[in-house]
Amino acid sequence: MDFSITDTQRAILETVDRFCAQHLPQAEVRRRDARHIPPYDLLPAMGDAGFFRLALPESHGGLGEDFSSVALVQERLGRHAYMAASIFNRVVGFGISSVLGYGSDAQKEALLPGLAEGRLLIALALTEPQAGSDAAALATRAERVEGGWRLFGRKTWISDAEGADFLLVAARTTPGSTGAEGISMLLLPRGTTGIAMTKLEKIGNNCMPSFDIGFDGAFVPEANLMGQEGRGFRHLLSTLAASRASMAATVTGCAQAAVDAALAHAKDRVQFGRPIGANQALRHRLADMQMRVDQSRLTVRHLAWLIATDQTCRREAAQAKVIATECLQYVTHHGMQIMASAGYAADSDMQRYWRDARLYTFGEGTSEILRDVIAREMGL
Repeated sequence: MDFSITDTQRAILETVDRFCAQHLPQAEVRRRDARHIPPYDLLPAMGDAGFFRLALPESHGGLGEDFSSVALVQERLGRHAYMAASIFNRVVGFGISSVLGYGSDAQKEALLPGLAEGRLLIALALTEPQAGSDAAALATRAERVEGGWRLFGRKTWISDAEGADFLLVAARTTPGSTGAEGISMLLLPRGTTGIAMTKLEKIGNNCMPSFDIGFDGAFVPEANLMGQEGRGFRHLLSTLAASRASMAATVTGCAQAAVDAALAHAKDRVQFGRPIGANQALRHRLADMQMRVDQSRLTVRHLAWLIATDQTCRREAAQAKVIATECLQYVTHHGMQIMASAGYAADSDMQRYWRDARLYTFGEGTSEILRDVIAREMGL
């Protein structure tokens, strides 16, 4: 493995830095967080900058970069502003990766240009009141009718649903099926009659709104089946693997930002005549924080290399997601302690990192479930 960054990747990261300096300086990030403003308006600008084309092969108008470059962008966006990384991951993971992975030729032609240009957003509608980590327990059903299906059921904690153009819905299309069998992936336009949405209040991730969704006979045309009918759970696993890799890269960037904030405070805050970072207890704490981030970064880089070289990496994707999200919780917990009241202030970046971090060890796969995945892949 070669950990060096190519000249092309360096230029891409410089583009990311310029984009965030223009559109998401820290004052703007704080403003959006305080007012709960999602970054949907930035999608066209991200498309113009070529961000989404990184995930597309040249045959579909992409830039010919592999997942190693995508992961670098995810980490850098996470370091600047999680909201930008989150919406990037939504387009790349739930949109481009899913369409490329199991979309039809017609769906690729219809959807990929809009996704690449930042004109389309797809939200994954998977979690239900009684089906989260146990995705195979989902109960939303799609009844076959002339020309397609009608959806009935309920989804919950669906991020960015109201701002999305399409919902990628996991539903049972085989009557009487149980477990992983009989599930299909259906692409539902958000404005379809028979969809009701209620916004859910959260304590963090204010720029990534989540919704409870009810389906009461919403019609899905036959052409909107994604992949093979009844084999949706297998397709879903590929979507989740991509999203977990994306989250691992993103929160690694968030964790570095938290360490940077704590380090700057430790250098500037003077007590008893010297900076608090001169105290061994805090020096060692900061050293531990940086070591955790570097471990997370190396794990993500290894996973990105496996994905880029088309190798099986179910265990490594689970490991990266656990390591990265638990790293972020560790550094934000200790960052809050180091910064004390300065970190607890409402206008502090550290308190936002701390609030937001709590979601990631259970969002898109709990650490407990992923440890089971790792154990099974080890043969246990």
